[in-house]
Amino acid sequence: MKPEALITNDAVVTAILFALLLFIFELSKSHNSFLKSFFKIFPAILLCYFLPGILNTLGIISGENSGVYPFVSKYLLPACLFLFTLSLDIEMLKKLGVKALIVFLAGTFGVIIGGPLAVLIVNFIHPETFQFGPPNEVWRGLGTIAGSWIGGGANQTALKEILQPSAYVFSQSVAVDVLVAESLLAILLVGVANAAKMDKWLKADGQIVEEMKQKVANLSYGQQRIPEFHDYLKMISVAFIFTGIAYFLSDIITPFVKQNYPDLNRFSLTSSFFWVVFFITIFGIIASKTRLRNLETVGASKIGSLFLYFLVASIGMQMDLLAIAENKWLFLVGIIWILIHISFVVLVSKILRTPFFILAVGSQANIGGAASASVVAGAFHPSLVPIGVVFSVLGYAVGTYGGYLTALLMQWVLS
Repeated sequence: MKPEALITNDAVVTAILFALLLFIFELSKSHNSFLKSFFKIFPAILLCYFLPGILNTLGIISGENSGVYPFVSKYLLPACLFLFTLSLDIEMLKKLGVKALIVFLAGTFGVIIGGPLAVLIVNFIHPETFQFGPPNEVWRGLGTIAGSWIGGGANQTALKEILQPSAYVFSQSVAVDVLVAESLLAILLVGVANAAKMDKWLKADGQIVEEMKQKVANLSYGQQRIPEFHDYLKMISVAFIFTGIAYFLSDIITPFVKQNYPDLNRFSLTSSFFWVVFFITIFGIIASKTRLRNLETVGASKIGSLFLYFLVASIGMQMDLLAIAENKWLFLVGIIWILIHISFVVLVSKILRTPFFILAVGSQANIGGAASASVVAGAFHPSLVPIGVVFSVLGYAVGTYGGYLTALLMQWVLS
């Protein structure tokens, strides 16, 4: 039995997590050449997972016994999803062109198909991979990776609450997610430095990227303004009001489904949190077509990002880093999975002759979410960062649904 953690007071644990976040992002903003190089290789979000994981592994804090994660996942996660989805800009997607959207969706399709195929291949080679931990658990953990790789950390956490993998399996899955995803990011950043050669191989016209820079310059993202107290109140109030409505509807639907359609339990449709996520995402998409979308001009997605990074840290504190080495074959699942994803993106980009910029951002908008997609877009040109953000928001909107479908397909493959 694991001994009690050194620090058990959740107020102190919360302070430690915020201190770690502040420390990480202060270092990431440093102009020191060594730190700049370090954060190019090890992005801030990677440290947000692993530093709390180290504290948990050393027994300083305990993610399993702490009440921090249950609070964050129940209240901040739905609000975070709403604030991200709120900034979905359908008009900008139209201006970017159908080709860019197709490449992004090819990446999404690659994740949905790649997961079950990777599981099928590794199960054939080494079936013991899926027999560690509690029985019939591994697909649940891998399902959370699907949510992360289509949308982002918020979708991953949503699926964790829906699929309910054990802490042991989830630790393994987060390790595969982060290490494999960040490896792809590093490869794509190398590709950015050789974008001209990649465009030539793709037979793409790099001039399209220049035109996209001009389009972005003319869009509403330049209309940001300094938020006032009322803006902060409105952003947070709207997010939690819709969160409350989502829980209210979930409390009506969940008992009805449990009583009348108990067989739907195998699809997690008797999970209260499934319906919370379903409704909050729908509310966000609808709100993005109303005046509420203007909240993005005062930083709605920045508030969402704050919630997200605290969410990531609270996930990290549940990781047992010593458990990572106990099932190395699971990393083969992640490697095959990511290769299938990138194969779809490259193939579609080659057929449509889209520039490497669209290929890289389309892939990272799926796999890495807003942070990584912004890094890749910014590596081309700072003015292109909003394109990465917009595609990532689209990923947030479909990530939970796509990840859920992927999880069911993996369950079907293993059964």
